[in-house]
Order: sequence, then structure tokens, then C-alpha cells
Amino acid sequence: MPLTALTKKVKNNRGQKPDSTDPWPTALRILTGRDYSQTELRQRLTDKGFDPARIEAALKRCLELAYLDDARYALNRATSLMNQGRAVGKRVLLDLRQHGVNEEIANRALELAREALDEEQLLASLLERRFANFNYDSAPAKERRRVVHFLQRRGFTIDRIMAQLTRRGLETRDENR
Repeated sequence: MPLTALTKKVKNNRGQKPDSTDPWPTALRILTGRDYSQTELRQRLTDKGFDPARIEAALKRCLELAYLDDARYALNRATSLMNQGRAVGKRVLLDLRQHGVNEEIANRALELAREALDEEQLLASLLERRFANFNYDSAPAKERRRVVHFLQRRGFTIDRIMAQLTRRGLETRDENR
């Protein structure tokens, strides 16, 4: 018998429409998928047409309940970008700023991500993954530029790139002896 009472209660609740002016349920649904920065979530709620005052109240509630945390978001994003080889250094900072994270939090997140990850190892693994058979010494100039520019767009410095390519070339020569 208790099961039927529960079923009736659920069916009765289905008939009630949610308050379309309250952004709280929408914010929760958005945050269920992944983390967002405050700026991103505010923009998503604004795009859905909610009242700015109610959006601010919903954001404040999210912050109080720790559903929204720019520092956590920035650190997770920075670590993820670096692990995937998509960005390092200033490129990470640029990405975080584009996602609405303030400068101070972005710098701290990059600092923490750099402590956790070795950029030399990230560069070596990216080279191995993307350019496994690339040999800088024997490659044509156009191919060299293509590889170096690819790595620079990811945020690696030219001296770090050249040091890694030189080291890799020396290892290849030693193996061929």
C-alpha cells in the first residue's frame, strides 16, 4: 500500500509547473553537467531570459552551497588543458580569462597546475603522440616550422621546444649507432 501512496504523490507533483521566473532549478541543472565559472553561469542564465536580480540571488546561493567555485573551476580547467596537451603557460591564462576567471585566480590556478605537472614531460608526450616519427634534423624547413608553430600555439616557449627537439634528435642519433 505505501507504494501506491508514493506513486500518487509523484503523479500529483507532475501536474505542478515549476516557477519559470526562478533561475535556481536551471542553475542546478546546468551545474549538474560540469563545473562553470560564475561569469559563464551568469551568461547562460541571462541567455535563458531570467531576471538579473534573481540570477544574482541564484548565484549567491550556489556560492554559499559551494556548487560554484571559480578557484576550483580554474584549477580543474588548467590541469585538464595541460594534461591533454592543449595549452600551457600563457595560453592557459588566456583560456581561463576567456571563461570569465579573474586574473588573480587564473594565475594561482596555473601556478598550482605547474606544481602538479611537469611541462617538459608534457611537451615530450605531446611530441610523441602527435609527431612520433618527426626528426627535426632531417625534416624539411616547412615541416619544421609547422611542428614548432603548432607547439608555440599550445603555449610552449621556443627555447623549451628547441631544447626538446634537440634532445630528441640526439636520442635518435644514439639509437641509430
